[in-house]
Amino acid sequence: MSVQDLTADMLTRIRNAVRNREKSVVVISNKLNRGVAGVLKDEGYINDFECIADGRQGIIRIGLKYGARGEIIINEIRRVSKSGCRTYSAVGELPRPLQGLGISIVSTSRGIMSDRKAREMRVGGEVVATVC
Repeated sequence: MSVQDLTADMLTRIRNAVRNREKSVVVISNKLNRGVAGVLKDEGYINDFECIADGRQGIIRIGLKYGARGEIIINEIRRVSKSGCRTYSAVGELPRPLQGLGISIVSTSRGIMSDRKAREMRVGGEVVATVC
């Protein structure tokens, strides 16, 4: 089966694994997915991730994170900018999920970063996903 949008596939796999209380999830590796995983790690939504060479494109193993009593950290994760309809935002218009309690993942000219870091660096870009 061919996957058209690797980032949407990654977010769906994370969403399904969290609902099933899995320890880790494996996704296809590309530059955008590695950036999204890095932002999720920096913001504390996942434990860790590692890139594994498999002789083809490569895979990313993501270690999922849960609370002290097993509560879910990632309640909602969704793709905003899709291949059919790209969504761009200026620095002042970046979305604030849950009034600042969640994050938006933004692809900027300076790399992939959270909305907080993008505001700090005063750059806008393509809103890839939101996490609450």
